[in-house]
Amino acid sequence: MGGKSERPAEESVAVIGHDELTAGTQRLARERERMVEEQLVARGVADARVLAAMRRIPRHRFVEEALRDRAYGDHPLPIGDGQTISQPFIVGRMTELLALGGREKVLEIGTGSGYQAAVLAELAARVCTIERIPKLASRARLVLEELGYRNVWVRVANGTLGWPDEAPFDRILVAAGGPSVPPPLFEQLAEGGRMVMPVGEVTGQVLKVIDKVHGEMRTSEHAACVFVKLVGKYAWEG
Repeated sequence: MGGKSERPAEESVAVIGHDELTAGTQRLARERERMVEEQLVARGVADARVLAAMRRIPRHRFVEEALRDRAYGDHPLPIGDGQTISQPFIVGRMTELLALGGREKVLEIGTGSGYQAAVLAELAARVCTIERIPKLASRARLVLEELGYRNVWVRVANGTLGWPDEAPFDRILVAAGGPSVPPPLFEQLAEGGRMVMPVGEVTGQVLKVIDKVHGEMRTSEHAACVFVKLVGKYAWEG
């Protein structure tokens, strides 16, 4: 008698757990959709591939569990060691400015949480991403692997020196603010390639697009922004 009454109770618990999981998944999907519509589309991010990627990627997986309820908010979030995951609009805007077609090899400087690398991996053929803080690099690599990304390579190194043995790159995204474009990064940019980087003072920068045309640097300025410091040679001291 007692054994018979236990089984229905277990099944009931299992069903409740499944329902809660489904409800949580649906809630997060709604939050992603709202993030895309209210933070990206409403502010002019129009690239359909970028919007679709950011609708798919579970941004909450890239932040600490205690902050997951805020993962889709209109703000950066701390990820430890004085670093942040950029606000969704900045991720979307920088990615859109890269003008990715799907076949590019991309270098990212400043892996951080790994979220930007995931967005790039959805839109490019190969992503090489550099992080100077080993703990962040390890965590980002683990999350990217758990989510099934097989076209992302993470390296611990000084990002301002680039990744010479993988160069040239069709696109370069620098997810930290520096006083100027580090020469090694421009050298590793392929002819006809494009770099997007925040350039300015420690307290604030301007998002710049740098195109390589006949070996020369052509730049245009876009939105004002505030990023963590780009640290290393050709940038700020640690």
